[in-house]
Amino acid sequence: MATEGYADFDGWQTWYRFKGDLGGEQAPLVTLHGGPGATHVYLESLVDLARDGRGVVFYDQLGNGNSTHLPERLGDGDFWTPELFVRELANLVEHLGLERYHVLGQSWGGFLAQEYALTQPAGLRSLVLANTAASFPDFLEECNRLRMELPADVQETLQRHEDEGTTDAAEYLEAAMVFYMRHVCRLPQWPEQVEQAFADIEADPTVYHTMNGPSEFHVVGTIKDWQSKDRLGEIRVPTLVVSGRYDETTPVLQEALVEGIAGAEQVLFEDSAHMPFWEQREQFMAVVGDFLARHD
Repeated sequence: MATEGYADFDGWQTWYRFKGDLGGEQAPLVTLHGGPGATHVYLESLVDLARDGRGVVFYDQLGNGNSTHLPERLGDGDFWTPELFVRELANLVEHLGLERYHVLGQSWGGFLAQEYALTQPAGLRSLVLANTAASFPDFLEECNRLRMELPADVQETLQRHEDEGTTDAAEYLEAAMVFYMRHVCRLPQWPEQVEQAFADIEADPTVYHTMNGPSEFHVVGTIKDWQSKDRLGEIRVPTLVVSGRYDETTPVLQEALVEGIAGAEQVLFEDSAHMPFWEQREQFMAVVGDFLARHD
C-alpha cells in the first residue's frame, strides 16, 4: 500500500507518495522527475524497485501535478530556478525524516540531482543519473543534430512554426512527436503514464515554458545556459549513469558525466531511447536495483 501526503514548502505544498519502508535496512530511493514541468507519473514503473521492501518516493515538483501550481509566475525567470527545486528537495527529505537515502534523477531531474549532490547532503548514499547531461547547451546541440536526421518535411514544419512564433500549433506538436517517437520513447504504444506526463505539461506549461521552452530542441528558457561540467569533481557519492542508445541525451553527452564524476559507473541500454525504465523495464530495474543494493 502506498502512503501519500504534503510537505509544506515556503508557504506552498509539495505532494509526495511512497511505497515500501522508508526506515528499513535498505536505504529508500527518492525519484526526481523531468520536464522541467512534467510530473512523477511517468516514473511510476520505478515502483518495481520497492518489490523487496525498499522505500521508493515519488513527488511532484512545485508548479506541477498535485503540488501547488503558480501560473501567475509564468515567465518569471527569477523564480523558476534550479536552486528553488534543490531547496524543495532538501525540504522534502527533512519532512520525510530520511537519514540515509539514494536519489535518482531523470532528464531535467538529473540536472536537479547533480545540483542537489553538489550541496553535499549528509544522508545521500548514492546517485543515479538517468537520461541526463552535464550541460544544457551540449544537450541542445545534440538534439538539433538528431533533428537534422528527421524527414525534410518534418524539419520544415518545425522551423516554420518556430520562425513564426506559432509553436503551440497542432502541426508543430505533431512534427515534434516524430522526434519524440525516435528519441524519447520508442515503444509503438506509449504507456498511459508517459502520455499523462505530456498531458500534464500541456495542462499547465508554466514551468516547462519558463525554464525550457516550447519543445526539447527549441530552448529559450531560464536553464538554456545551465551546466555542471566544471563542478562534477565535487560530487563525492557513488554514481551510476544510465541512458539509451537512441536517447535524446545521446551517448556523447554521457561522457562528460562519466569522466567528471570520480568512480562513476555507466550502463547503456541498447534498445532504448529516453525511457529505458519502460522500454527495457526488467533490465533497467535489475541494473539500478543491484547498484542501490551495493551502496545501501
